[in-house]
Amino acid sequence: MERSNFAEYVQLMQRPRRLIFLNLISGISRGVGIAIGFTVIAAVILYILQKVAVLNLPIIGDFIADLVRIVDAQLHTSSY
Repeated sequence: MERSNFAEYVQLMQRPRRLIFLNLISGISRGVGIAIGFTVIAAVILYILQKVAVLNLPIIGDFIADLVRIVDAQLHTSSY
């Protein structure tokens, strides 16, 4: 019973403001972690794609060129 921290859990349930605060902080930190992780992974993938594009492989190079054209078209047609 002592190892499961049951007393702390009961105390937490008796103080709903603290529970809401802890959940808010954990949600914010989880969101920031996901954003940073996605940014790092996207940067690594883009770096790898740039290195592959330099090799001028026929199939992969055409695919990357199509992706670049699509992204470029979206950037020029989007309105803020």
